[in-house]
Amino acid sequence: MPGMPNLTVTTANVNGLRAAAKKGFVEWLAATEADVVCLQEVRAEAHQLPDEVRAPEGWHVVHAPAAAKGRAGVSLYSRREPDAVRVGFGSAEFDGSGRYAEIDLPGVTVASLYLPSGEVGTERQDEKERFMAEFLPYLVGLKARAAAEGREVLVCGDWNIAHTEADLKNWKANRKSAGFLPEEREWLTKVFTEYVDVVRALHPGVEGPYSWWSYRGRAFDNDSGWRIDYLVASPGLAERALKARVERAATHAERWSDHAPVTAVFGA
Repeated sequence: MPGMPNLTVTTANVNGLRAAAKKGFVEWLAATEADVVCLQEVRAEAHQLPDEVRAPEGWHVVHAPAAAKGRAGVSLYSRREPDAVRVGFGSAEFDGSGRYAEIDLPGVTVASLYLPSGEVGTERQDEKERFMAEFLPYLVGLKARAAAEGREVLVCGDWNIAHTEADLKNWKANRKSAGFLPEEREWLTKVFTEYVDVVRALHPGVEGPYSWWSYRGRAFDNDSGWRIDYLVASPGLAERALKARVERAATHAERWSDHAPVTAVFGA
């Protein structure tokens, strides 16, 4: 991959960045070895964030808040200044919804995605389906454009779909739930005909590793989770993936979100 050095990327749904900042995110960011950090569900405009997360020293930051205050919002933190920044994917409905932003770095485009969560039988599920219908053609085109420029693509984020039975603990009880519906899983299969699920490629044939656990009950302690936070790479980049892991907190009390960061390392 000409011009692209080793690359470590983390994705994390922060479940409200202002709250996460008070619970350990600031310390996590100071300690991470990631070159790029993709955040979702920031739920704040830049001016509402404390300085240490709005513009931390040593990082170039892109904030893409939702027009609807207190909802959604994605951010990207990169060690080097991006060559280009794009918010949205050309969608009249969704470009102001704080669900997608991407940056160009040498040899690679990195994106942060927060796909709608949906809820069966409601307008929220209709919204999710509309997003999916628009987003898949964009992903296909993005890969083609990048390839024409000799670039790779990495779309990181909360995809809000568990792809297979191995991707959630209690799959039998969730067969009719948003996030594990047959049509959602089929859509993700289409994504994975174009791109590669990096964590699954490096961890085949195992349950999980889960990245989200409900705050209700003892889901975290019992590791009764869902794997919905993906790093989705163009095939050429996926071939360079060396390792990936879920940065699961040691204890429930040490969590700063109901999601855990997911990190992948790519060789040059």
